[in-house]
Amino acid sequence: MVLAFAIGLGLMCLVGYLLLVPMRFLWRLVAGGVLGALALWLVNAFGGLMGLHVEVNPFTALAVGFLGLPGAVLVILLNLLL
Repeated sequence: MVLAFAIGLGLMCLVGYLLLVPMRFLWRLVAGGVLGALALWLVNAFGGLMGLHVEVNPFTALAVGFLGLPGAVLVILLNLLL
């Protein structure tokens, strides 16, 4: 009986861990997307003085949020080239 309880508890811990890891990744992705959108909004606010405007959509926000400063530079350069 104790062995069955220990196996069940171990399986519950394993399932909990397997559910927690993707949620942590998803949380980082969402937080990066929000911070990326905020960074692009700041670029638009201050870049508007120089005539620079970058579209803020989920793809650009996730690129900036996931890649950080190099992602912001990449999105700005792609916007200037296209």
